[in-house]
Amino acid sequence: MLLKSQNIHFTIKNMNYSFLITTLCCLPLFSQPNTEVYLFDIVNTDENIQLTNQRNISNNEGYDNQPSFLTDKEVLFASTRNNQTDIAIFNIEQSKLHWLNKTEGSEYSPTKIPEDTAVSAIRLDKDGTQRLYAYSLKSGTSTVLLKELKVGYHTWFTNHIIVSAVLDGEGMSLVVSNIKEDTNRTIQKKVGRSLHTIPNSNLISFISKENKLWEIKSLDPLTGSTQTIIHTIPGAEDMCWLTNGTILMAKEHVIYAFNPAQDSDWSIFYTFENKQIGNITRMSSNSKSTMLAVVGDLYSAKK
Repeated sequence: MLLKSQNIHFTIKNMNYSFLITTLCCLPLFSQPNTEVYLFDIVNTDENIQLTNQRNISNNEGYDNQPSFLTDKEVLFASTRNNQTDIAIFNIEQSKLHWLNKTEGSEYSPTKIPEDTAVSAIRLDKDGTQRLYAYSLKSGTSTVLLKELKVGYHTWFTNHIIVSAVLDGEGMSLVVSNIKEDTNRTIQKKVGRSLHTIPNSNLISFISKENKLWEIKSLDPLTGSTQTIIHTIPGAEDMCWLTNGTILMAKEHVIYAFNPAQDSDWSIFYTFENKQIGNITRMSSNSKSTMLAVVGDLYSAKK
């Protein structure tokens, strides 16, 4: 994918990178923004890249966030229902939404488990217990995956190795867990919430917050080896990968791009000129990188 746009260089002098990690990574519903999940088609032309066919697939009052593709025809996300968040599944071809589960807790970050008919999600129970669960796609029933860890965010390396950002009292630590062997290995402290498999590799990407200028790094979950890919957009930490190896990262109403194989710095991928979508956070692409799910804050979009 050719990015025909001007490189953007960022000045970090005098910027404030301080942030607050609460005791719970998933905030109570009353403090969460009114966000929506939008779906776009990615269209490549000779001139540029366009995001077309915008549709609001959550269309729901309250917090709707953390989309991921179950298949190229279905999108998972956390959606508000009856004063809590449950796992929603949107069928793209039918433009219909249904719910996977109903528990006494709130689910966040639903993610397809590789080679399984189940998804994983973080559940925050009413008593404050926060654990990672597996949910059957057939019945919606759940099973705890990591009993000892307070997982904030996660991704799958294989169907039995999980890479997660775990709350440690001071922030979050990067932990590799093998559920077959019941082992947990801490790789690094001070990490962010974006965890993704890197296309065409046996690596996972994560956000390192060890320094004032945050960095996107790669991790080999088997050896624990890490390498720096590039600094983040200042103050941003939400990203996704396209199949050609391009990283997308958003800030406010602009999506930036960087391909480690061909670029020296970030460039503008797409700008929402009329700011109909503001304060973009989570993004997710399907397996073919022909669609992009984007989360926007409706309050910011109306400013």
